Amino acid sequence: MAVLSTCIETFPLRRHFTISRGTKTKTVVVTAQISADGVTGRGECGPNLRYAETPESVVEQIEALSSEIANNLDRLALQALLPPGAARNALDCAMWDFEAKRSGRPAWAHAGLDGLKAVQTAFTLSADSPDAMGRDAATNKERPVLKLKLTGDDDLARVRAVHAAAPKARLIVDANEAWDTETYNKTVPHFVELGVALIEQPFPEGQDAELVNLDRPIPVCADESFRDASSVVGLVGRYDVVNIKLDKTGGLTNSLQAVSTAREAGFEIMVGCMVGTSLAMAPAFLVAQGAEFVDLDGPLLLADDRDWPIPVEGSILLPPRAELWG
Repeated sequence: MAVLSTCIETFPLRRHFTISRGTKTKTVVVTAQISADGVTGRGECGPNLRYAETPESVVEQIEALSSEIANNLDRLALQALLPPGAARNALDCAMWDFEAKRSGRPAWAHAGLDGLKAVQTAFTLSADSPDAMGRDAATNKERPVLKLKLTGDDDLARVRAVHAAAPKARLIVDANEAWDTETYNKTVPHFVELGVALIEQPFPEGQDAELVNLDRPIPVCADESFRDASSVVGLVGRYDVVNIKLDKTGGLTNSLQAVSTAREAGFEIMVGCMVGTSLAMAPAFLVAQGAEFVDLDGPLLLADDRDWPIPVEGSILLPPRAELWG
């Protein structure tokens, strides 16, 4: 009989991390474990107030399924019992890990992949003054891809400062829903000359229909407007890229489906993350195979990671070890 357990864990960050919605100095995650016959599978999620989640509410959602887990609930049945979100992500990924460890076959084989290749991740610069972001960019100027958190005011100055400090870097800018159409029209034409390769979620979810009528000289990526595979149809014509995060889709199972559905609809793929440990990044590694944009730098922002962290060489993430996950 499988036994389910959960815990809430806190990991301090190397430095403060600011986006348009606020600042944090630590990240709080929920870890789910499924154990039976000497085998334990783990999954981590990052509850997010943007989606009305708290660590406590997520634990409650997970533990409500204890009896179903004891009766050998599988991943496919799980999809119907929990909505997309952090709780389902932790359980789904714990199931993948448990299945891999019990069978002796890695998770990537269960997913139908031929193996895992290293991926290059963007490195995120927290929103700050233009001068501060320029200094941060100078420290990270050798990284091939930098992602800038923006706030809706003085963003052009921020991008100019970063480009001046790291002129070779490919830039991703993330407004986290902070822009309006006036800001977009005034700002985006200048970004073309500043090495910006992608614009994430410029407008609030539900207020992005105007993107159909706007020039998009730089690809625009849906983040908050994209939840899971079911979101794809409503984004056609508005966006060029979708950002797949396991904490939004509700796990690896739906994320793999989301990749297929988005590709069929003509979207490019970005794989992103909440700020979490290597345990949260490991299953996303499977989704990142072949993605045009990868943003799995969560562990790089932590002061301390878990045991068996994902190996990192600069901005290159190497495949996770089985001791960690999968």
